[in-house]
Amino acid sequence: QVQLVESGGGLVQAGGSLRLSCVISGNILSIGDMGWYRQAPGDKGDKRDLVATVTMNGKTKYMDSVKGRFTSSRDNAKNTVDLQMNSLKPEHKAIYYCSADVTTYSEHGEDYRFSSMYFWGDGTLVTVSS
Repeated sequence: QVQLVESGGGLVQAGGSLRLSCVISGNILSIGDMGWYRQAPGDKGDKRDLVATVTMNGKTKYMDSVKGRFTSSRDNAKNTVDLQMNSLKPEHKAIYYCSADVTTYSEHGEDYRFSSMYFWGDGTLVTVSS
């Protein structure tokens, strides 16, 4: 199966920087859009706010409040996506989740079957102190 593992979260002072990384592994045929979402700690709902997305060709899109502060990039050869976060503010505190549109393959006798769906990591906590 597919696994997404985030790293790089932690505690940083306001104005500081963090770099989040996400590694995707498994029976991967291809990866489409990759992205970062966030959810406030303690929020029990399912809604996660889109922070940034990166297409297979490297085209990026950001939520308005992080434009100019955050930069996302991917390495298609390594199946990784990063989020560089600069000039962090306390309101950026959240659990950041990596997501990817992954096409997987599996063997069934002499045939292969393919499936595409979005996968999620478990999240990494970012805390910004004032």
